[in-house]
Amino acid sequence: MNNTTPLEPGCYYHVYNRGNNRENIFREARNYTYFLKLWKRHISPIAETYAYALLGNHFHALIRIKDHVSAGKTSEKSRMNEAEQHFANFFNAYAKGFNKTYDRTGKLFEERFKKKLVTSEAYFTQLIYYIHANPQRHCLISDFREYKHTSYQSILSEQSTVLMRKNVLEWFGGKEQFEAFHNSLYRGLIDLEHFIIEDE
Repeated sequence: MNNTTPLEPGCYYHVYNRGNNRENIFREARNYTYFLKLWKRHISPIAETYAYALLGNHFHALIRIKDHVSAGKTSEKSRMNEAEQHFANFFNAYAKGFNKTYDRTGKLFEERFKKKLVTSEAYFTQLIYYIHANPQRHCLISDFREYKHTSYQSILSEQSTVLMRKNVLEWFGGKEQFEAFHNSLYRGLIDLEHFIIEDE
């Protein structure tokens, strides 16, 4: 998908961004917490979140832009619509806090975040697995189900979350089926290369 294509209300997207020059955007545990706090503040008002993975120098998320969000540009001078402006504010806020914490300057994220339209139910289902399996794909852990910074464990827990947990579990037919789906794919880590937005 052309990343200048605007985010449209009612549509589902795989969104992705990474650190500028592949620099880490997460250095320690509190960074992940801060990221999700800002995500709730800036992204939750305009998008539903179904899955996410936070991994060292990049992140993935599966979102749906809410119906009430305006598809038009925020101003005559802006190329962004309401949803894209919220994402820009989110990236700016996280980068500002990160730079202050680690006494760094300059861009933290790549210039444009990547987005890919989710076009089918099968794609939606397998994308959730792809996002959850990403830590194992990148050899950060031997079993992605034990990684702390994806939505996999959040969906299975009872703790407060920004996720559309109920919707995801209902989509798979319940918690047991959600786990079974991931377990059945875990050992083989099936070929999901077509989900890659670009070389990570």
